[in-house]
Order: sequence, then structure tokens, then C-alpha cells
Amino acid sequence: MVGTFRPRRLASAALLGALALGLAACGGEYPNSTFNHNTDFNADIDALWDKLLFWGTIVFVGVEAALVYTIFRFRRRPGGATPKQVHGNTALEITWTAIPAVILIFIAIPTVRTIFKTQAKAAPDALQVEVIGHQWWWEFKYPQLGITTANELYLPNGRTVNFQLKTVDVLHSFWIPQMGGKRDLISNRTNYLWFTPNKDLPTSAWNGFCAEFCGPSHANMKFRLYTVTPAEFDQWAAHQKQPAIFPAVAAAPAAPVPSGVAPVPSGTGAAPMLLASAQGAMPADTGMAAAAPAPVPVWAFPREKLEKEFAYTIPTAKIPVSERFDESLLAKGDAARGKDLYNKSSCIGCHAIAGTPFNMAAVGPNLTHVGTRYTIAGGLYPNDAKHLAYWIKNAPALKPGSLMPTLGKGLTDPKTKMVVNVGGLTDADIADIVAYLQALK
Repeated sequence: MVGTFRPRRLASAALLGALALGLAACGGEYPNSTFNHNTDFNADIDALWDKLLFWGTIVFVGVEAALVYTIFRFRRRPGGATPKQVHGNTALEITWTAIPAVILIFIAIPTVRTIFKTQAKAAPDALQVEVIGHQWWWEFKYPQLGITTANELYLPNGRTVNFQLKTVDVLHSFWIPQMGGKRDLISNRTNYLWFTPNKDLPTSAWNGFCAEFCGPSHANMKFRLYTVTPAEFDQWAAHQKQPAIFPAVAAAPAAPVPSGVAPVPSGTGAAPMLLASAQGAMPADTGMAAAAPAPVPVWAFPREKLEKEFAYTIPTAKIPVSERFDESLLAKGDAARGKDLYNKSSCIGCHAIAGTPFNMAAVGPNLTHVGTRYTIAGGLYPNDAKHLAYWIKNAPALKPGSLMPTLGKGLTDPKTKMVVNVGGLTDADIADIVAYLQALK
């Protein structure tokens, strides 16, 4: 018996296969999913989504069922009479107007309620964070704490945070998918966004992005959010409020640790040391020894808690530069020489390092405690010696449109097309500067 080709059966099988594939794609955990309840903002938006999806599904099923019924019930049949032409049906028109109006009420009320809730002012005791968008990196300021940092944002669980969103150039959009917040940064205007990370969240790391096209490195404008316990946040803030101290020295073993100062947790990625105070010793002619300053423990997010799929940084092997860096020099880098080179270079015209003279510019990221960060270049590369060296040598080659110029001696700057000679840095110079920057814990 010869089989017959049945297009309908084949189409049904293909539809079922596509549906199964689609359902499989929705399974599992996704690091940038917004369908969770990590914050109150996120929970409200997710609840509204569920309501809209529910009523939208009812409308879709009802309309499609009526359409299919009409197609089959009134389809043309052989020998059938010509359908009677009618001029409207008042009862039917009232019905199909009233039903959507009723459904719209069930959609409009929760929508308006959610809009008013998420657009309301934050609680007066909220933690204030000023977010400033740059091409192509993020600046974070904590005005209540006197802290300025870049590309890495710390928030305490259980406390409302109010973001003041600004931009110094073009439009950007501040988005942390897992927290549910996304809002635009508009020129000459301050927007606001607030949410409260759940107080029972474990110490966690999350991805952050720019969600508004802002130029050639829009996709490279990332940041990291760390939600930590209130005690961990206090440790981090106490450290970040201190100026950069160089060289960092270990505290005397016999020096007592003040009450309330927690020890440095293991695996933080930051050096387990206590920083010396910025205050100098008492004048020598007093004949008195200077009182030991209170130690300030270095604290950063625990490295072992970083997830593998988090913050998709680019490995060194894929760095698109024509001139490679002599990585053997990194082991010979001298931080003291690096500090001297840094203070004589053009770096001081763009970056700030609190506690050091002539380092107060705000064109580029604040580098006060750059050694405790996990990423550089707007979250694009990991903050290790190799990537930092390549970045200093030829930043525009690593990140299209970067405002940081090429500093490697003998290289051609992609923007100016000029060979860097005067003021250029050799690989040995860069190795020393890398050692200095990584010492800024």
C-alpha cells in the first residue's frame, strides 16, 4: 500500500516540536532573568506581568476560538446559498465593546497601582546612591558616606536604596535585571529609581548593564552589583571612606583591634592587611611617640562567591592588540617606582586617588581603592596584572571609542593616528604602574 503525503499531520508535528523546544528554552536558571523576587520592585513588576499575561491569554483564546468557529461554521460549501448581507448588529456590537472594557478594568487597576508605587519617592531613610553614566563606564557616589567608586556597586540587604540617575554625555539606561530596576539617564535631568534588596538574600553578585544604545562601546558598558549583609556593607564602607594609603603596611601584631571592627574575611580577593592611617606621626620635637591609629581592615566581596556565568569578562588571549605586552616584566614590577611614574604621567589629569596630592581629576574612574575591584574598563576585563597592563598600554584597541589614550611607547593611537613617543610608557614602566595600582587596596 502506498502512503499519502499529509501536510496537516506534518504541520502538527512541527508545531508540537517547536512548542517543546520553546518550553525547554524557558527552563533552568538564567543569570539575567527578571522573573524573580529579589527586591520589592522586582516582585511588584513580576506580579503585574502575571496579571497581564493571564488576562491577555484569556482574550487571545476567546478571540481565536470565535475566529476558528466563524471560519468553520460559515465557510463556503458546494451548492450553498449566498450569505445574507446585514448592516451591523447592535446587540453584538455592544457585547464586543463591553467585554474588552471589563477586561481593561482588571488590567488598568493593577497597572496604575504599580506605576504609582514604583514612581513614588523613596523612604526618607533610604541609602542614597548617585549614578553617573559616562561613555562607557559607571560612576557611583554615596553622598551620605563620602564614597566615590566606579563600575562596582555595593548595597546592604534589607535597606531601601534610592538611585539618582544622571549622565554627563549621551543617553544611558541603568539596568540590573535580577533586581528588576531599569531607568533611563537623560541629559540635563535627574531620574530616580529605588528598590529594597530582600533582607534574607545571601551575599550575592549580579550583572548590571547599560540598556540604551550610547555609542560604539555600548555593549561594553557593564557593572557589577554586590548585595551584602549590613555588617559586610559597614566593613566595606569603613574601608572605602579611607584615602588610598601607599605603601600599605601590616598592623603591629600587638596592636589591639577596636571593638566592632571585624577581621578581614578569607578569600576576599583583597590583600589581608590593615592599612596605615593617612595621618603622619607627631612632630619629632614633642618627644612623644605617635598614638597608633585605628586600623582599617580591607574588605571586598568574597571571590569564592562570584558565579561562573557572572560578568562575562574577556580573557587575555582574545585581546585584539597588535603589540603584545612582555608579561615576564609583571613579576618585576616595583610599586614605589610605579607611584612615581604615575604621578609624572598624564594619568593624573583624568583620575582621582584620594589621599594623594594632584590626583583629584574626575574625567575617568576614581582609582582610590582600585586594587579591591574585580573588573576594569567598565566591567569588560578582569582586574588582574595582565589585563591591567594591556589596558594601560593600549586602551582604545581593547575598547572601541575609549577616551583613555594609547600610552604604550611606539604605538599608534587609533583615534589620533599619531605614534606615541614623548610621554609614552615602556613595558617596564607599565609593569611598575600596574604594581602600584594593584597595591591600592
